[in-house]
Amino acid sequence: MGPDDLILTPTGLRYRNRRYPCSIGKGGIRADKREGDGATPVGTHRIVMTLYRPDRIAQPAPWARPILPGDLWSDDSADAAYNQWVRAPYGHSHESLRRADPLYDLILVTDWNWPVSQAGRGSCIFMHQWRRPGYPTEGCVALRRDHLHYLAGEIPPGTVLRIQNN
Repeated sequence: MGPDDLILTPTGLRYRNRRYPCSIGKGGIRADKREGDGATPVGTHRIVMTLYRPDRIAQPAPWARPILPGDLWSDDSADAAYNQWVRAPYGHSHESLRRADPLYDLILVTDWNWPVSQAGRGSCIFMHQWRRPGYPTEGCVALRRDHLHYLAGEIPPGTVLRIQNN
């Protein structure tokens, strides 16, 4: 474990000896993550992308990429583009990255089941803004807005996110 790793603990997300309250998937933490189970997957994941809404927030880091109208994320395990960033029109099941609410104004994308995905193993695990404290996600790790923005400005690409089954 490195000193600059993000560590998910029972009391929050730890980074550089500071804890940030967070929410996890409604399915808990699981080693056998499957598409649609709402679980946050056990493992050592890397932050591979930062995405942001340029119409709502400033670029949080030089390596952050803008979320534009029509940007989607495929969650259709039967499609060749499963668990990939795709563009509308897209005829398969997907999640819109440009939401009406602020949850995806800033997204730290992990390498869970990416870039080469296995069908049914679960689409991408993001770090994003929470709805409110303790409100579960569909499997992602969610943080308070100011904490998410701070981390996005601090961590470099490849930062490790460690999730252990406690």
